[in-house]
Amino acid sequence: MKRNIINALTALVFGVAGAFIFTSVGDRQQGNASPVNNDIKGILANYNGKPLEGSLSFILASKVSTPSVVFIKTTALVQQRNPFGFFFDGWDPFGSIGQVSSTGSGVIVRKDGYIVTNLHVVKDAQTIEVVLNNKKKTYTAKLIGTDPSTDLALLKIDASELPAISIANSDELQIGEWVVAVGNPFNLTSTVTAGIVSAKGRNINVVNNQFPIESFIQTDAAINPGNSGGALVNLNGELVGINTAIFSKTGSYTGYGFAIPSNIVAKAVKDLIDFGQIQRGYSGMEVSEIDEASEKINKLAEGALVLDAYEGGPADKAGIKKGDIIVKIQDHPTSGKSSFDEHMSYYRPGDKIKINYYRNGVEKETTLVLTNQDGETSLNVNRSVSSEKLGADFTPVSKVELQRYRINHGVKVSNIRGGLINSMNIEDGFIFTKYNGKPCTDAAELIRQLENAGGRIQIEGIGPDGGSRIYNFYY
Repeated sequence: MKRNIINALTALVFGVAGAFIFTSVGDRQQGNASPVNNDIKGILANYNGKPLEGSLSFILASKVSTPSVVFIKTTALVQQRNPFGFFFDGWDPFGSIGQVSSTGSGVIVRKDGYIVTNLHVVKDAQTIEVVLNNKKKTYTAKLIGTDPSTDLALLKIDASELPAISIANSDELQIGEWVVAVGNPFNLTSTVTAGIVSAKGRNINVVNNQFPIESFIQTDAAINPGNSGGALVNLNGELVGINTAIFSKTGSYTGYGFAIPSNIVAKAVKDLIDFGQIQRGYSGMEVSEIDEASEKINKLAEGALVLDAYEGGPADKAGIKKGDIIVKIQDHPTSGKSSFDEHMSYYRPGDKIKINYYRNGVEKETTLVLTNQDGETSLNVNRSVSSEKLGADFTPVSKVELQRYRINHGVKVSNIRGGLINSMNIEDGFIFTKYNGKPCTDAAELIRQLENAGGRIQIEGIGPDGGSRIYNFYY
């Protein structure tokens, strides 16, 4: 998080610091859902199929969902500042390495041990432990994969017949609908709070990534540190979101909580299981909220304004131009940038999607053929090279990133998990463009240089926010 925010602190809900089979957006997966126990059957029987009302609805939601929410404990190695205060561009050569622990929550999304949580809950963790809701057993979890664009991570434990949660269609969630947040705030396991859906499609600028996808569900259900990665469920106990952030001056609950919609979660989880990485289609355009001038010209109150359609990209080939307003994606209404990003995230390279848009007050329709980040319709291929000594993965910069940042070369770092890169305070998603004045064009060569670094070195590049960075270090 950036410090010194003037009006309020938007805080990721850090701890006191899966696979759901997704066939199409909107489908509900019941095959892996936790069995309804006898207590719940009794409640339902008393009402003879009539909708539950009042507190009984919250009892049902709690009984169904709490067995699927787990307690996560992590340990990580961090550099501690030396007592003399000497450091060099953020890296402290005289500091020591210390171990810190943190906690959070996770949700079982498949009965064979897949658990979804927030990336910030497990980021940089050396060890990850999962405690089931019944507290009878603790498991060591393996990190299967991450999606930095949405702040999601997928874990796996060696277990079977777990109480996996049912996943609802978050598109059907209504503003004003009751929801229940389940998690482990302040190390208080299996805590349940209730509230309503206050808003949908919120962008609060907390995901630090070059291509952030923020379309949060806002709720006034109490969410606090330790709730991160926990479940937001409807009154049927079905997952509608993963609790992720709060908006607070104090870092604790003040009425504003935010969750990642379950449709985004479902797509990310399936990609990580099936492909080992996120398969996200690229549209070739940049969008923003509709501005006043475009609203008047097109007589529209909502839509996503096209800021740029990159030459030769999917949008450009489909006839979309700067100034157009996207109003529907596959017949899903697009109210603004957040809903545009959310619905685009459901699709993979090679998918053909219908786009409805306005130009000068006239509605038009076209078909967009999505590509991967290298401009091809094939699925993304993992080209990363890993270094255990550096504690990170390194990948050549994609065609999309070269175009977006107007650079000719670069190597991107990701999956930082400790080691030298972490101690240098280099951010996940940082793009190395120069090392000691020489262009960075090859991931393996950059790894060799960093692993054998000596003396004074200078690193130039681009941060996750798109800003230029220069680091100087001395070894």
